[in-house]
Amino acid sequence: MRPSLTSRLSWKATVFFLALACPGGLAAASAAKPDRPNILFILGDNWRWPNAGALGDPLARTPAFDRVAREGVVFTHTFNPVPSCSPTRSCLLTGKIAHQLGERASLWSGFPRDTPVVTQLLRDAGYATGFSGKGWAPGNHELSGWKENPVGPKFASFADFHAKRKIAEPFFFWVGNTDTATKGGKLPFLAEASAHLTAASLVIPPELPDCPEVRQDLLNYYGGVMKLDDEASRALALLEKSGELDDTVVIYTSDNGWQLPRGLANCYDSGSRVPLAIRWGKNLSAGRKVDAFVNVADLGPTFLELAGLRPPAEMSMHSIKPLLLGQPDATLRDAVFIERERHADVRRDHLSYPVRAIRTNDFLYVRNLRPDRWPAGDPDVFFLHGLPFGDVDTTLTKDFLLAHQKDPAYAKFIALIFGKRPAEELYDLRSDPHQIVNVAANPAYAETLTQLRARVAGWMKQTGDPRTDPAFDGWDAFPYYGKASKARD
Repeated sequence: MRPSLTSRLSWKATVFFLALACPGGLAAASAAKPDRPNILFILGDNWRWPNAGALGDPLARTPAFDRVAREGVVFTHTFNPVPSCSPTRSCLLTGKIAHQLGERASLWSGFPRDTPVVTQLLRDAGYATGFSGKGWAPGNHELSGWKENPVGPKFASFADFHAKRKIAEPFFFWVGNTDTATKGGKLPFLAEASAHLTAASLVIPPELPDCPEVRQDLLNYYGGVMKLDDEASRALALLEKSGELDDTVVIYTSDNGWQLPRGLANCYDSGSRVPLAIRWGKNLSAGRKVDAFVNVADLGPTFLELAGLRPPAEMSMHSIKPLLLGQPDATLRDAVFIERERHADVRRDHLSYPVRAIRTNDFLYVRNLRPDRWPAGDPDVFFLHGLPFGDVDTTLTKDFLLAHQKDPAYAKFIALIFGKRPAEELYDLRSDPHQIVNVAANPAYAETLTQLRARVAGWMKQTGDPRTDPAFDGWDAFPYYGKASKARD
């Protein structure tokens, strides 16, 4: 029943007197309700598992993430739907599987207005919305008729948004930090980090060579992780000062794995597994760990359910609110499906490199649907990074490897990162957590291979994947709105 005019005026008077009595706590008193909490979404860019203190990495100084994990719930098996920026963000905003989104399954796409968007649904329900930094990107949303980014209006910072919002409204704010992403091939290493973080202290993953260039890239990356967490710390401090922290759901995660070779744009853990921790005051049991498999795109319907809204029927992802609250969850969460289409436009004729994969607790199965193509991009095509193999972003590590392509000492790394791949890959994570040794052809794994192959095929069919037709290559024809690739003369 709609409240009467008298009751609405009475409520406004109460808010007015609260403002006089306790201005610092007004937002918590007026906007924060159990069924309509504020939501602060902190989304790192290319930040991989497990590079946070609370996840066991002693080199990652992340007091804000550690606090969210300590005072809330940490998820130990979180993966992105696509190891690529804008496709993951498209899935998150629509609550849908990438191959159900047409061109949005690829990087630098448009964003057709043909499906409900989570942030707009929240705004329609009375939430103040906004973002800072990187929203839905990279891509061309203006071409699809959007007057602003699909995430909402952009602000200089969370503090800027917080100061300007109507104080009686619950809010959803997206902090799109990019400090863990390379800029021109380099990240500034923070000098203040050097007391605990030195080149000698780093652990080099086995898929990368141990050389000064790799160690410098890792130092720069860890510096970016610290800067990401600094921004998160400022946001938490602002909420605490205003009295809103415990009435705000703080969700802290990343869109992809790291940007180093064999990370971003790859369905291996280094490109797809990300941290996730959520804090919600007394609504959650502090310090709990959830081992169930979660997809970053599950956060789309989760935002709606946290706000007391029912996700639209066309959303194919599943809210993790039951997992968050420690309630029974009917969703089968023993695995996660990962996929990719075109990342950068780095193959002749704008070709994609389509992949479908499943990650379970013990295995990663990868199905490369076009194994005749180069997974890292054509070796003789330049892209905006100014180098061949354009799906591997420019870093000191990539420069080093390209300079040593004919050196036998680095042949293993060249093959892992740039070489063509078989139609099927299978990795036994119990003995090979870094996914180096492909056992798909090993007879001892024949049964596992058959089972996982069938699960991927079943998922594709059940979810209407156009790639169930072996001849389908529709993603190659979608426009690419980034900088065009240029063949080498």
